[in-house]
Amino acid sequence: MVQKCNVSELHQERLKFQPVLPAVLKKGVANVKPVLGKATKSVADFDKIKAIFEKTYGMPVVSFQAGKNAVAVKKAIKVGVVLSGGQAPGGHNVIFGLLEGLKSANKKNKLVGFLGGPSGILDNKTMEINDKVIANYKNTGGFDMIQSGRTKIETPEQFAQAKATILKNKMDALVFIGGDDSNTNAALLAEYLKKENANVCVIGVPKTIDGDLKNEHIEASFGFDTATKIYAELVGNIERDVNSARKYWHFIRLMGRSASHITLEVGFKVQPNVVLIGEEVLAKKMTLKQIVDNLANLVVKRSKIGKNYGVVLIPEGLIEFIPEMKSLIASLNDVIAENEKEINGFQTAIEKSKFIISKLPKNLATLMESLPMSISAQLMLDRDPHGNVQVSLIETEKLLIEMVSKKLKELKKAGKYKGKFSTINHFFGYEGRCGVPSNFDANYTYALGYNAAALVLNNMSGYLSSVKNLVKKSSEWKCGGIPLTMMMNIERRKGKEKPVIQKALVKLNGAPFKAFAKVRQDWAMNDRYMFPGPIQFFGPASVTDITTKTLQYEQKKK
Repeated sequence: MVQKCNVSELHQERLKFQPVLPAVLKKGVANVKPVLGKATKSVADFDKIKAIFEKTYGMPVVSFQAGKNAVAVKKAIKVGVVLSGGQAPGGHNVIFGLLEGLKSANKKNKLVGFLGGPSGILDNKTMEINDKVIANYKNTGGFDMIQSGRTKIETPEQFAQAKATILKNKMDALVFIGGDDSNTNAALLAEYLKKENANVCVIGVPKTIDGDLKNEHIEASFGFDTATKIYAELVGNIERDVNSARKYWHFIRLMGRSASHITLEVGFKVQPNVVLIGEEVLAKKMTLKQIVDNLANLVVKRSKIGKNYGVVLIPEGLIEFIPEMKSLIASLNDVIAENEKEINGFQTAIEKSKFIISKLPKNLATLMESLPMSISAQLMLDRDPHGNVQVSLIETEKLLIEMVSKKLKELKKAGKYKGKFSTINHFFGYEGRCGVPSNFDANYTYALGYNAAALVLNNMSGYLSSVKNLVKKSSEWKCGGIPLTMMMNIERRKGKEKPVIQKALVKLNGAPFKAFAKVRQDWAMNDRYMFPGPIQFFGPASVTDITTKTLQYEQKKK
């Protein structure tokens, strides 16, 4: 049963907001036709990906243009939709756009939501989504209308069950709204259904606040804009306090498991003293000691001019970017995957730790033993459903505080430091996932859903909804789709090679990072703090409708 949506004053106002569609979609899906581009290939591991996706590999990029489309209105269809993975602002508007796109072609088209994420497909838990249901969820945050989940459809039995559920419900299509892992799942299901000769179209929609599901056709994943504005408000509030009290160093960890896009974007918005970028750490092969020494040296420099305070932004996945830690985590993943049954049999954490360390190479075992007990324990926690270490549970900000504090004590003992180092740590993660979507995300998600309906009605299985030209007004956005296999590479998961959509990392030669590199020394010593305040929904478009700094830098020369 779906929980009733309670309506606040802000919610009432947001329900009145009407997203603006790209011009090509404004006359409905029946007046949009697909134009096929050139054949595509995966970003890496071509032969391996092609062997796995025999039926869906190499399909062309698709763009939509105005024109009558008899195929889209040929018959009434029934479409399933599922929210998969972590929440992101705007998920409800994807469903809103999907419903309206389907209805624009044929009023008899039906939309059915699977409840609780992919497990809803396996358990056949559904509810019909109509105008009455969607009415109280338009332009709202979260995934609470039908909920989400992290179940993976990966075993032969699960694929067979998914097929059985879809056919039992007489569905013509299924739309996955998710991130890289969820859309990998969508790609595998699309391939499976084609091999099974089941005429069911599977479409993906790019979601993740982390911002790491992107390329030239997917300029941004939805939710990133809103989440970074929420985090920027929180960090800006802290900076205002820092500017007032002037006595604390704040170490702030921000969500972003595999890339530092969130940290970089929030950095642009608030201009703190330090912005650590994991991709730079990896490229420079920095050790944990080097990072700590750099932070300690800055604390000393600022102290000499009377500034015993500062703000440090840390990407959630930083620990995985440090080469020595990256090697340790990869080895831990393999040891835990290969010895899962034996590890689960130990009664105490000490027994478990000793066993795991005994299975590590000598240099990594030494590194593991050198870490604070709290951090080493967190590194050995159960993996997520995809076999990844749960970096959101690793308190990197506390690790850095502890190690910087230790370094400063050594410097003080040597007479090289006389200041005070009082600290406060923070982790901003879930605060950004279910916020009320910004005007940009409200428009973007609505367009992604409407565009997904166009892909469904043209039976383009195995495609990801693509809406681009995002630095322009939403009416000028361009629509189409790209093959999910185009974004694939091979990665090791749970000790085995798996096809996965490649994560887009911060490019050190890209315009956003270069812009940051020019100003970070100034930010470090001269307090250039910005206080963006809460997301503004009402006011001049120059405030309410601007997109992220990241996109502005990336698209500046285009």
